[in-house]
Amino acid sequence: MPKIKPEKKSRIHASVAKQGITFNKTFGQHILKNPLIITSMLDKAALKPSDTVLEIGPGTGNLTLKLLETVKQVIACEIDPRLVAELQKRVQNSPLKSKLQILIGDVLKTELPFFSVCVANIPYQISSPLVFKLLLHRPFFRCAVLMFQKEFADRLVAAPGDKLYCRLSINTQLLARVDMLMKVGRNNFRPPPKVESAVVRIEVRNPPPPISYTEWDGLTRIAFSRKNKTLGAAFRQSVVLATLEKNYKSFCSVNGKEVPPGFSVKEKVEQVLKGVEGEQKRARTMDIDDFMVLLHAFNSEGIHFS
Repeated sequence: MPKIKPEKKSRIHASVAKQGITFNKTFGQHILKNPLIITSMLDKAALKPSDTVLEIGPGTGNLTLKLLETVKQVIACEIDPRLVAELQKRVQNSPLKSKLQILIGDVLKTELPFFSVCVANIPYQISSPLVFKLLLHRPFFRCAVLMFQKEFADRLVAAPGDKLYCRLSINTQLLARVDMLMKVGRNNFRPPPKVESAVVRIEVRNPPPPISYTEWDGLTRIAFSRKNKTLGAAFRQSVVLATLEKNYKSFCSVNGKEVPPGFSVKEKVEQVLKGVEGEQKRARTMDIDDFMVLLHAFNSEGIHFS
């Protein structure tokens, strides 16, 4: 993959600097300045003139302006009022102004309106919660093209058996198809971050898998708490058994069933694992189908994870 040379300092960044605006690392502000990467991200999003695009962390508006030239509407969510003012200034006397809606605040605490595509260079420290906020957003959107820290992007696309394969990998891949698009060097940003970056395309599965995501998340949380250990070891932890016993008794109560005399949650869990030949399996090598079978087996015996 050819390397993209970083662009020289732009007039926009010089203007921002003259106004005394320093980028806030608390908000993860690293402004993407290379127009070739911006163009590539737009191409990979396969935008249509009728699209409504969500952008998170628009910064000084380099990506925003390109989006406004291409689509029907851009919804930009920005937490920093100084950069909101800068963005508003860039479209002030432009016909593009009517196509821009700005949401001021923390995107994780904001109720997002309808959008068909998300394109963004997001603050890296909110990567994980933001991914799942987007994946669980309704109505469904067509795709998202997002810039992440490279190691986070590698975890998103990791396969069973890979060193970086983890709960993030399998939970994301349950809900979406994820593809690595390109690597981006740190010198393509101002100020340069301390890490390398990568762009990922996410397409939400529609319809979603026919399971309770909270149940699934509870199961993978236990399994990946010790991903290199066997499932037998992961489920023998006293805190895990106590939680599952509480959930089992709640399940019986809600469904009008009596807890069997001498009930042992440890024995019940061992029975389920043995039934699916799962006691010696390790989370780091298990795929989505493996976990589907395991979740169904537990639920069938009244063992729940939420």
